[in-house]
Amino acid sequence: MHVQPGPGTHRDIHRVTAAAYLLEVRAHPPRAVLAGTDGRIWAHLSLLASVDRTDLVDESLAVGAPTVRQHVVAAAAGGPGDEDVVDVELVVATTAWERTRVRLRCHEDHLVLTVTVEGRGTLADVRLLGGRAVLDTGACGSFRSLGEHRCVYVPTPTEPVQVVRAATAAASLGVVGDATAGRLHAVFSPPPLCLVLGRAVPAGPTQVPVATSGQEWLSVGLVAPVVDLRLTELRYEPLDDGFHLVLDHDGHTHVDGTWTSPELHLRPVPDPVAALRQHREDHVVRGWAPAGPSSPPVDWWSEPLFCGWGAQCARAPLPGAPALHPTTLDALGPEVVPPGAVVAPDLARQDVYDELLAHLAAHDVDPGTVVVDDRWQAAYGTAEPDPDRWPDLRGWVAGQHAAGRRVLLWWKAWDPEGLPVDECVTDARGRAVAADPSSPAYAARVRATVAALLGPDGVDADGFKVDFTQRSPAGHGLRRAAGVGPDAPWGVAGLHALLALLHDAAKAAKPDALLVTHTPHPGFADVTDMVRLNDVLERDPAGAVAPLADQLRARAAVVAAVLPHHLVDTDQWPMLDRAQWRAYVAAQAGLGVHALYYAERIDRSGEPLTADDLALVARTWAEYRASRRAARPPRAAAPAGGAW
Repeated sequence: MHVQPGPGTHRDIHRVTAAAYLLEVRAHPPRAVLAGTDGRIWAHLSLLASVDRTDLVDESLAVGAPTVRQHVVAAAAGGPGDEDVVDVELVVATTAWERTRVRLRCHEDHLVLTVTVEGRGTLADVRLLGGRAVLDTGACGSFRSLGEHRCVYVPTPTEPVQVVRAATAAASLGVVGDATAGRLHAVFSPPPLCLVLGRAVPAGPTQVPVATSGQEWLSVGLVAPVVDLRLTELRYEPLDDGFHLVLDHDGHTHVDGTWTSPELHLRPVPDPVAALRQHREDHVVRGWAPAGPSSPPVDWWSEPLFCGWGAQCARAPLPGAPALHPTTLDALGPEVVPPGAVVAPDLARQDVYDELLAHLAAHDVDPGTVVVDDRWQAAYGTAEPDPDRWPDLRGWVAGQHAAGRRVLLWWKAWDPEGLPVDECVTDARGRAVAADPSSPAYAARVRATVAALLGPDGVDADGFKVDFTQRSPAGHGLRRAAGVGPDAPWGVAGLHALLALLHDAAKAAKPDALLVTHTPHPGFADVTDMVRLNDVLERDPAGAVAPLADQLRARAAVVAAVLPHHLVDTDQWPMLDRAQWRAYVAAQAGLGVHALYYAERIDRSGEPLTADDLALVARTWAEYRASRRAARPPRAAAPAGGAW
């Protein structure tokens, strides 16, 4: 690491030469020009930041020149030893805080940006790599970093499908979203909070440009213990040729003294997958994420899955044009879904599942695990079996066990239906919005409910497929459940708390219980056993169909990089037509655990599945099972004279 002041009249410029990059620190406006070792500029990184309070917008005042200091820091936990670093610091007065300090710490192979504020207040938006300021030159308003990249890799599914998008397109990573406009980015919730800036332009919606040199990509990732990730979203907000990042703290983080943002790591990388691997490593080496799952994989977890949701949709009429999948009668209005129409959740019934499994058995398709999907519950929040749909769920599960199968129950995260309001996050009117995992009463309820669903004296099911984690509560006006303090987990940390509650309850009820989630973030390694690739999307930005198998390959690459020791549920819904479905059946072998969602026909196209189609499933499953058997280590001989 080498620091050199600028020559002659440019003494306010400092040049930092590191092993992996070059940096030039400039004073007016305060910024750090980041380039690769080849001298090609990545960005003029603004050293301004804004940390808004819920009651006051933050603006920097008396903005002077940044200081540059080279020194030695003690090794971080897991690090190789003491390290020579360069700190670039900008200390300013602001309208919202007594003092604000932005620090860019330069390591040999990466940079770490943080902002620290002193004072009192409740956090709203935190802007990094830019912010509002009043400069001595008279320039006022919002300032951004100047980007020289042409594209951004975004590690979460979006609609339209664009794994790598133009640098001028916004992106969001977090735990808030659904299927309405502009909110599908939380299919993975949370994804790794890591964007990767690139120099090339992608050729298609799932294509990642191939690097022509070693420094074609720059990773920009948020690194912190999960308990400190109290934001609901990390947003990349470009405008013209500039950009900044926003950490939405949503009015639920209270500062009284000093607060420092999660670390933002910037690192040149060879490609986006390498960026995600390093993002995981940055967490693991600091002890901020587990190295692997908390429970070692159990053999039955890898058995092929049959999830009834796609078959339920195929039996239900599909209103609208194009055909849609409403989950409630009022989701699209009576002009689209007439009163009394059957929708897919109505078909999560014991008799329907018996018919579907019998049909598969007649074609030699024998799943090792059956997922009973939405909705077997009388109410989502209380998660008690609906006796009209499942008159004998315990007996039905016992029958599946006798047939050599395991049973997972679909679990809708956050839904308050049926819960007392004092166990819930509420809005300003006092209406229940979401279950509150920090509520002692709700925690006790979950433990009792899970024991009844998974315990040997209850339903005796084998685990949960957890869905709707993207429905995390968000809003400045929301209030916590009775008895829950203001510092209880929120945002990403709040979702982790919810899943930790469910995970611990499941393992207490049945040690080999399986939890399937869609949370490929390093900090969630301890609360999930298997990561599902989730619902398939459809169109690219030009309106063309994005190949379904390619979409799921791109998602599987994210999971493999971030949670390499976890199993992958390959998912399979919705499929546009039979041809795309067949292509994905063939592709599943290389992605993870086989999953089948259809039995009789494809829902979107209405095409029936033929004997040949189901023979394809039976054949690929047989090959998959054979490959698993071949990969198992040989079992040692039993001790002489006795059993194991």
